Amino acid sequence: MGDDDALIDRFLEMMAAERGASRNTLLAYRADLNGAGALIGGLAGASKEALGRLAGEWATLAASSVARKASALRAFYGFLEEEGLRADNPASALPRPVMRRPLPKILSGAEIDMLFALIAERLAVAHPAPGDLRLSALIELLYGSGLRATELVSLPRRALAADRPFLILKGKGGRERLVPISDRARAAVASWLTHVPSESAWLFPSGKSYLSRIRLYQIVKALAAAAGIAPERVSPHVLRHAFATHLLEGGADLRALQSMLGHADIGTTQIYTHVDSRRLVELVNSHHPLGQMVPKMPQPCVDDDASSP
Repeated sequence: MGDDDALIDRFLEMMAAERGASRNTLLAYRADLNGAGALIGGLAGASKEALGRLAGEWATLAASSVARKASALRAFYGFLEEEGLRADNPASALPRPVMRRPLPKILSGAEIDMLFALIAERLAVAHPAPGDLRLSALIELLYGSGLRATELVSLPRRALAADRPFLILKGKGGRERLVPISDRARAAVASWLTHVPSESAWLFPSGKSYLSRIRLYQIVKALAAAAGIAPERVSPHVLRHAFATHLLEGGADLRALQSMLGHADIGTTQIYTHVDSRRLVELVNSHHPLGQMVPKMPQPCVDDDASSP
């Protein structure tokens, strides 16, 4: 279990730094991970078959408890895969009890405007600070293209070409996808590139490697606080959610959005269909054929006897 302890410690450190997990949440994750490891003889090298046996071990538990334990393990193995600590991800063998999926946290259009207004204010000087130029490029790519945090910080220095308004990324599961890059984002990256050493392999270098995800989370939360938005409401993933939700509300096709986000299953993308109910009514009234027809109002019934003096 020694390997498990070290990996769990690293995973929980990430959960605390990047996702702002509370002490109680971290304790619950540790208990669930240690408990699962005890049942299957360790987590570090566990196979799909071993994880599949957990369904039987958890058979007497409530669906909510099974979902919580499975969620902890999925997050744990997803972390190991992203960090290169494990080549495969056996979490697909975990049970999936039927649960109502929570809606993603998002920011309103007005709140997004507050973030970009603050960035614009910082850049509206004769010589913007390199940190602000980097911040502008990071936020433009997070909200403008919906990149995952890991995808963003690990972009190669020459990932964006001046004559190519898109990126080809390899995301989860090795799946490649095409990601459109706005003119604004390309301009922001071009301004930032003047401060990136020519010998750097990364677009957002830090030391001998690239910017860490933890540092990215800190940067995003600091921007939110400075803009007057509660930092706990904002993260790189929340900006990705905002990208998806606002595109869908603007009329984007769900299949196109699935492709841009890199979702293998469109069911994952469908969580973004929680658009404003008023907008749904407006869509029906504006575009449905029956919405164009003026209903005939019923005429009041006149009682001849009642009208007589």
